[in-house]
Amino acid sequence: MIDGKSSPVVSTLWLEAHLASPGLRVVDATWYMPHAERDARREFHDAHVPDAVFFDIDDIADHDSPLPHMLPSAERFAAKVGGLRIGSGDHVVVYGARNMIASARAWWMFRAFGHESVSVLDGGFPRWKAERRPVESGARSPRRAALRPSPRGALVADLDRVNANLETGEYQVVDARSVGRFVGSEAEPRPGLRSGHIPGSHNLPYDRLFHDDGSLLRPPQLRQAFAQAGVDPGKPVIASCGSGVSACVLALALYLLGQKDAAVYDGSWAEWGGRAAIPIAS
Repeated sequence: MIDGKSSPVVSTLWLEAHLASPGLRVVDATWYMPHAERDARREFHDAHVPDAVFFDIDDIADHDSPLPHMLPSAERFAAKVGGLRIGSGDHVVVYGARNMIASARAWWMFRAFGHESVSVLDGGFPRWKAERRPVESGARSPRRAALRPSPRGALVADLDRVNANLETGEYQVVDARSVGRFVGSEAEPRPGLRSGHIPGSHNLPYDRLFHDDGSLLRPPQLRQAFAQAGVDPGKPVIASCGSGVSACVLALALYLLGQKDAAVYDGSWAEWGGRAAIPIAS
C-alpha cells in the first residue's frame, strides 16, 4: 500500500495529515445488513471524520430495480454525489465499518462512473476511533459541486454477461460470500433466495482478506489468498457476493494486485438466487 492520491488504499495516519488539503473529500459509506438493526446515518450524525459527508448506498441507487442498492444511472449518481460537494477534480477518501463494508462498494461506484481519484481508508472508522483521531458530530449542508460521470461498463457485470460466461468461461467468477452460503449449507439472509452458487465459480470469503485488526492484507498475502481460492489475478475476473457489496472488496484487492478491470456482478446472489430458471451448484 502506498499512501497518496494515486493509491486505492490510504492509512489513518495519511488521512489525518491531509484533512485540510484542498480538493480532498472524505466520505462515510458505512452500511449494515438489515438484520444488524443499526442505523448508519444516525451513527454518522453522532460521530464521523471531520468534514465527512454521508454516502448512502441504498439512496444513491436505482430505485426502479427490485434488487437492493443497484447501480444508479449516471445522471442520478452525478446529482447525488454533486450534492455532497464532490466534483470531478476531487480526491475522494471513503471509509466505512469493519472490513471495508461498504467503503469498497463506494470506491467501485466512483470508478464505475469514471472517477479514478478515489481511495479507501484502511481499517475504516473503527480503526480511526481506536487510534483516538479527531471526530465531529452533526451534519453540515455541503455546497453543490459538478461531477461529470463517464461510465465504464466493463467494470459492471449484469445477469446476461454472467450467464453467458457459463458457456464461454471467459471470466473467473469469484464469490465473496461465506463458505456455508456458497455450498448451500447456510441459509441466505434475504428471504426467497435459493442456496448454492453460480456454477464454476470460486469461493473467497471477503473477510479472509483482512488482519484481525481490520486492516487489509499486504499484496503478497492477498495474492496467496486468491491462489488458494483457485483465482489468477492476471486473468479476467467477475466478483460476486450477496448483493454486490462485499464483492467490491475482492475487486479492490484485485486492483492492488494489478487487475484494474475486475468487474462486479451488481445483482449478485440477490438476483441469481432469485431466478428459478438459472442453474445453481452446491
